[in-house]
Amino acid sequence: MIVKPRNQSLELKILRSLNARIGLTPKEETYYSNLEKGYKGELRFDECIENASHDRLVLNDLLFECNSSLFQIDSLLISSNMIYLFEVKNYEGDFFIEDDKWFTMTRTEIKNPLLQLQRNESLFRRLLQEHGFTFSIESYVIFINPHFQLYQTPLGLPIIFLTQLNRFIEKIIKTPSKLKDIHSKLAEQLLSLHLKESPHSRLPDYDYLRLEKGILCPSCHKVYDSFNKTFLICTHCRGREEYDTGVLRAIEEFKMLFPNSKITSNQIFEWCNIIKAKKTIRKILLTNYKLVRLGKSSYYIDKDY
Repeated sequence: MIVKPRNQSLELKILRSLNARIGLTPKEETYYSNLEKGYKGELRFDECIENASHDRLVLNDLLFECNSSLFQIDSLLISSNMIYLFEVKNYEGDFFIEDDKWFTMTRTEIKNPLLQLQRNESLFRRLLQEHGFTFSIESYVIFINPHFQLYQTPLGLPIIFLTQLNRFIEKIIKTPSKLKDIHSKLAEQLLSLHLKESPHSRLPDYDYLRLEKGILCPSCHKVYDSFNKTFLICTHCRGREEYDTGVLRAIEEFKMLFPNSKITSNQIFEWCNIIKAKKTIRKILLTNYKLVRLGKSSYYIDKDY
């Protein structure tokens, strides 16, 4: 059972929006690209591990604090006798290990992911103990990219390559698992301890005036630059969608970027840019949001607010 599905982090969504609307510095763009690539790798892993979720509990994207230290777990698989902790890496290219250090083929040293795995397991074990749980834990780094190669890999490391992943999952599936109340209580406790967003996100400064206005294509994240009577059309990837869908997504993006700003028809008309009739914006807002009437200062809020 998928107890906690994987969701895009607020940091990733904001960086994606800023990358499209204002551009990022080379350093910011590298950071954003790594987040995007990492998320895609995690989704690929989710597809692989789904078959093992029968009679087991899966929790994704967990952020905890223990002993004044933050740590993130990509995926947890809780079975009756074991908790599997997974760190998913979407590395691409050729790497090698030398004296417990990790390098690219140009001998650029990178962070050893096994050290991160050890740290996460240690903090997670302590977190469990603090809340009265004692479970066996196995931790693995999953290299999910088919174009990743690691040379001079010592035997016995807690590493699973993509070519080994199906066999590894089949081994888990063949191990009997019968969940009890204690496992459900553990999952509930972990969900209650999960921090929704990291306090250390690395977002650049931005303001409304500097951002390019328009509706972003959901496929390629470029601003729509064409339309007809029914659809918004992306000339970059040839994607298209109906006006209402694009406008609603643009409204949610505006709310995400500017959570303290009021939603008004004039504001959203300017934000969407490509929609030429303000009455179209007003109709979409009236249909999907609740109008708070304050004369010229009227604005919209969520219907369930």
